[in-house]
Amino acid sequence: MSKEVKFDLEERLIDFAARCIKVAESLPNTRAGQHLSDQLTRSGTSPALNYGEAQGAESRKDFVHKMKVSLKELRETLICLKIIIRAELLAEEKLKPLINGANELISIFVISIKTAKQNEERAS
Repeated sequence: MSKEVKFDLEERLIDFAARCIKVAESLPNTRAGQHLSDQLTRSGTSPALNYGEAQGAESRKDFVHKMKVSLKELRETLICLKIIIRAELLAEEKLKPLINGANELISIFVISIKTAKQNEERAS
């Protein structure tokens, strides 16, 4: 991966995290709203933080592991957003861009992990 691609993905993850925080802040002040707000804040910010850790990974195996953690958190965030919609806490139209972003990031991470695993296998 080139330095520019890494930077773009990092920026994209930071933007995604910020958007998740804004959605979390806009949820209703109910028990369910608070629970999902807390969950969305944690899972939505985690991919950016874990990606930062992956950049300093001590080995290819460590890099793959941290990338997998980011992917897991992205999937969790996507499910959280779908629950918010189904529970009618926010309108689907408001969350559609964030859901699309989550799906795009998931695709990027799936491909990155696959490539990193192939590179790891070639190196061993």
